[in-house]
Amino acid sequence: MKGVNRSITYFNQPGIDNTDAVVEIVYNRLKEGDIKSVVVASSHGKTGLKFAKKMAAETNLVIVSSHPGFSRPGIWEFDLKILKEVESMGARVVRQSHILSGLERSFTNKFSGASHTEVLAESLRSLFGVGVKVAIECTIMAADSSAIPIDKTIAVGGTTTSKGGGADSAIVVWPFHCNNFLDFRVLEILAKPLRREKG
Repeated sequence: MKGVNRSITYFNQPGIDNTDAVVEIVYNRLKEGDIKSVVVASSHGKTGLKFAKKMAAETNLVIVSSHPGFSRPGIWEFDLKILKEVESMGARVVRQSHILSGLERSFTNKFSGASHTEVLAESLRSLFGVGVKVAIECTIMAADSSAIPIDKTIAVGGTTTSKGGGADSAIVVWPFHCNNFLDFRVLEILAKPLRREKG
């Protein structure tokens, strides 16, 4: 049987405590040389800064933040000092509406029910965890912003816990734009939290 053996890191708990390990896992996979872009979810910039310090000089690093108004109307929560710092390192910061909620969530909040997009988002969360769902979503946002080519990419997401946000999931993907979502492929799982049995 022909194939490739790769290791996957499974964290006992989701969240910020895994961030440093994910940075190293991503960096080691990047060193294999077949991937030119890394997409990292970072709402406020701290997680993105960690990745920028490690690899911005060696790859097309794209940090995807929440859009202005995500938590409070008119407010973009990304730290502007970090923005300046990561951009000076060569990283790009993307801010746009979340592709797996966006406009449809406003209708759900007003009228109840659920859209196809929200069902997809919840399915990804349930099957693979929040971090993998976020990694997929942010990669589509990066592709729609022309920040990455449609080519093999490492995508990083995380889970916000009571300790804060950070990276706990990393996957290798073949990205696509939102209008061709079903062409999107998850090629490898590098790291993710273990999923607990229900109950």
